[in-house]
Amino acid sequence: MARIELWNGDICDLEVDAIVNAANPSLWMATGVGGAIKRAGGDAIEFAAVRQAPVPLGGAIVTPAGNLAARVVIHAVSVDRDRRTSAVTIDGAVRSAMARAREAGVTSIAFPALGTGVGGFPLDEAAIVTVRAVREELPACPTIQHVIFAMRGAAAYHAFEAALSATAPTGEPGSSATPAATPPAGSQGARSLA
Repeated sequence: MARIELWNGDICDLEVDAIVNAANPSLWMATGVGGAIKRAGGDAIEFAAVRQAPVPLGGAIVTPAGNLAARVVIHAVSVDRDRRTSAVTIDGAVRSAMARAREAGVTSIAFPALGTGVGGFPLDEAAIVTVRAVREELPACPTIQHVIFAMRGAAAYHAFEAALSATAPTGEPGSSATPAATPPAGSQGARSLA
């Protein structure tokens, strides 16, 4: 069974096989998670992505990770050209990202809070949609041993913490209603939940 972890920090710092980028159909990486990935990993990531554009809403493509510690970046199209999104789009983007991860043979993958930045989608709902889709896709992805939900800030961390508890199978860590420890303010840290 894959280990699921919640991380409070910069997704670009993680040493995983794949990190997921919250992308738009044109795959330009100007703001949000995409902008951070481009700044940390280099312009080559964006160039490789744009060559594969456009990608439909809910779709995903893979590029090399440039100067990042990750091996690949999976660009999951979670907002439209007007920066809008929906639960259906986020669900499709997460499932497409998991399919690309399976095809790439990754053993570890990190997800941001798709659609919640420029897309403005409510954190709590995005967390439930994302976590549920990952949990449902994991049985079809036997190579994935580690999933990290990489959050920036207390609100996103707590939304995903609640979603992990709410969607945990009975008897799994994180399945009780007991509140989890809060990460120190301003710090980076991880909490393993499955």
